[in-house]
Amino acid sequence: MKSFVIIKTGSTLLPIRQRFGDFEDWMSEGCGLSGAPVIDAAGGEALPLPETLSGAIITGSPAMVTDRAGWMQSLAVWVREAVSEAVPLLGVCFGHQLLAQAMGGHVDYHPQGREIGTVAIELTEEGKRDPLLGHLPDRFTAHVTHAQSVMRLPASALHLAGNAYEAHQAFRVGECAWGVQFHPEFTAEIMHGYVAEHAAALHEHGRDVAALKAAIADTEAANALLKRFYGYCTER
Repeated sequence: MKSFVIIKTGSTLLPIRQRFGDFEDWMSEGCGLSGAPVIDAAGGEALPLPETLSGAIITGSPAMVTDRAGWMQSLAVWVREAVSEAVPLLGVCFGHQLLAQAMGGHVDYHPQGREIGTVAIELTEEGKRDPLLGHLPDRFTAHVTHAQSVMRLPASALHLAGNAYEAHQAFRVGECAWGVQFHPEFTAEIMHGYVAEHAAALHEHGRDVAALKAAIADTEAANALLKRFYGYCTER
């Protein structure tokens, strides 16, 4: 029987982890699982053979894709193999960027700085027809926090969603490998924690932290994406 795994690429900020748990906890809960197997790629744990998997989620991370650390390069090779074998993948934030870079896209720091908070995102026409994201409303809200972005999609990618700040909020490569820049695993409470942790830096860059906090809200449609992805993997 094939396994569904979460590939961990780092941990959330310590104060948030102490209150709410870590990326893999939120991913498991969002999928409706009591605890999916976790592979710590950032910690050097061996990656499973793609053909043994029903699907995998690649988490967010405080690391930067452009650092091209050894474990990132190894994971990128694994991602290319998984895509070639049509293993369902969902890359989230860092995972989204790593998927893009592994498949020939370009990742760099966003020239306008960090996107953070609860934001509106719109599906493209391709997104409306997508088997995963097509179940979302044409316009939905989601939680985000990222300093780097996919500046250029892989040539083979389908552009699925974006907004005025972040053109590439979601894409798909191959039959079933998705990247989402937003965080479908975040709750409003977790998002409040991130804004609080980044408040000083946001103030320094002239951001209205009070307005960011006031705009944080539940994101039921985006949160449902994880359970839909897990269902896709198990039914496929």
